[in-house]
Amino acid sequence: MDLEEDPGKDGETMIIQSTTNPKTKFTRACIGEATLALLHEEEYSKVRVSDIVKKAGVARASFYKYYDSPYAALSDYIQILISEYMEDTLGMQLRDKFMERDHILYSLQYFDRYADCFLTLARRGLHGIMLEGVNRFMEENIQTARKVSVYELYSYAGGMLNTFLKWEQEGKKDSAEDVADMLYDLYSYEKRAKVQNT
Repeated sequence: MDLEEDPGKDGETMIIQSTTNPKTKFTRACIGEATLALLHEEEYSKVRVSDIVKKAGVARASFYKYYDSPYAALSDYIQILISEYMEDTLGMQLRDKFMERDHILYSLQYFDRYADCFLTLARRGLHGIMLEGVNRFMEENIQTARKVSVYELYSYAGGMLNTFLKWEQEGKKDSAEDVADMLYDLYSYEKRAKVQNT
């Protein structure tokens, strides 16, 4: 098991133990889901570890085995969702199609399954958790595989996240396909090159 430290909200240090053990992943997911459920009812500042472990059905020691705060639990839960997304994109051979329409569309459709999670975090002002998650994904999975500027990655990640949240908040008035087309037009290297050459 690897122990990771990340800077958290307001200088909190997030301690996250990462592992591929399915039982451990299940326990961590239960803790994350319980924390989100509590955020439905109250502000983040009122969420207590004792309430989280009771709702998750785990021992307090289990919580502290993996995390030092509810913020760390939520951050890890986002990483679990992103890890599952990565597994799916690999199986669908979409991982190498970064910034392509099919990948953008799949991203919207995949994360739509977890819209309640993202909207709850946004409603409670915890945008940093989501942004840290997508930035970490970009740095660890895209930047290392492609020669893309970190600024371009952050612009794309932030733009995708904000667009996704707005799309969900507006009740998905536009289809996922239409939103993917708009984003592809915005971020497409080929389209930008054609525009510059005309």
